[in-house]
Amino acid sequence: MSQEKAKSQKAGFKFLDIIMVIYVTVLVLSNIASSAKIIDWGVSIGKIPLSFDAGTLLFPISYILGDVITEVYGFKRSRRIIWIGFGTLIFSALVFWLVQVLPGESTWQNHVGQETYNQILGSMSSGGIILASLAGYFAGSFSNAILMALLKVLTKGKHLWTRTIGSTIVGEAVDTFTFIFVASLVGVFPWSLFWSLTITNYIFKVTFEALVTPFTYLLVNSLKRSEGIDIFEEPQNLNPFKF
Repeated sequence: MSQEKAKSQKAGFKFLDIIMVIYVTVLVLSNIASSAKIIDWGVSIGKIPLSFDAGTLLFPISYILGDVITEVYGFKRSRRIIWIGFGTLIFSALVFWLVQVLPGESTWQNHVGQETYNQILGSMSSGGIILASLAGYFAGSFSNAILMALLKVLTKGKHLWTRTIGSTIVGEAVDTFTFIFVASLVGVFPWSLFWSLTITNYIFKVTFEALVTPFTYLLVNSLKRSEGIDIFEEPQNLNPFKF
């Protein structure tokens, strides 16, 4: 069973709901940005130009928050928030689909037009980007959270950086490869950009996580003191298919 070290027994937490809202908001915004634009760094690794979908600017924040949630509040609560994020992505896709199929007002049609919407935000409701986003998110987020929980037990709660960076190296690799592979497979991204997007996304995400490690330490330690909690999950309790 999970061991919960607490200064006092509490019915709820001060900051968990706030972190969850930020996590879900970042998740949805990063998916919108991913479908809206591909950014070119203007440099290359050999013959591979470095470019990434715009959502990469935000998405690493969700992994940092995921690490914080798992480290402070435990895998059980992290798993619940991951599933809430999963449902939110599906709901946002349905909203963008509804907006897409509703008739456009004539002035809007003349100044913006349905085709413009379809090319930018319409992909948020297309089967391809939804499938790629959900597959990458599910595989990467749970890989990250499970490894984070396992490493916490293995390190006896010490050396936080080994968990945050180690879990990110694995989780972001799984997420990035899965998302871009599925998106390319269904035609969202051209195959010619596969390695460029994969390598650039991965480098940016892992580097970002490493650079903000001091902030992660500060946030984790502050939350543990404020909430009076520090949870260790046993391996048998790390089933992702629960809510």
